[in-house]
Amino acid sequence: MFNPPNVMLESPLHAFGLPARAATPAQENRVAMSELPHLGYIVLRGKADDTAFMQGVAGVLGQALPTQPMSVVSTSAGVVLWVSPDEWLLACKRSARDALLAALTTALQDVFAQIVDNSGGLTALRISGPDHLLLLRQLGPYDYESLAVGRCASTVASKTGFTVVRTDTEGVVLVFRRSFADYTWRLLERTARPYRLCITSPAHCADPLFTPLLEIV
Repeated sequence: MFNPPNVMLESPLHAFGLPARAATPAQENRVAMSELPHLGYIVLRGKADDTAFMQGVAGVLGQALPTQPMSVVSTSAGVVLWVSPDEWLLACKRSARDALLAALTTALQDVFAQIVDNSGGLTALRISGPDHLLLLRQLGPYDYESLAVGRCASTVASKTGFTVVRTDTEGVVLVFRRSFADYTWRLLERTARPYRLCITSPAHCADPLFTPLLEIV
């Protein structure tokens, strides 16, 4: 049997050389940005009023899926984002993805549900700093100031779209399509220049929920 060689994961932003440009934010840096690469992303679809579906997922994640619109929930398996009344997105450690997919498939094998691995289609970055809201305000029409901690929302910025996740008061995480990563980064970097942008590492731009999911790849 042919066993394919191990393949190193490559960040969709590798062309920008972000690790080599990373620095520690200083007082003059009003905005800091860091890539959160190589996470696992699992899409869950099912009916919130289906007890078998909800209990099956809870048995794997260790906590029930959120049913309140725009909710963000931290579980033992990762971070769950409410997407719509019948859809959720689980961000997890990449190394845990396969086991979670298998466990969810087993738990929901006789249930009307859908489980999709979208790890290759999404990526994320963290934006923080004293003026991160001013930066976000320039990107699109969404009222970012109204987004409370523990909430997420899907919105647009110029020709791209993303889900903005508020996990603390210091910044946000943007989850977006890998195919738009180049465009999204260029848009953000250009817009952030007046705020003395600092490109930094996840450790210096830490998100309380997403950063613990990162692994050295």
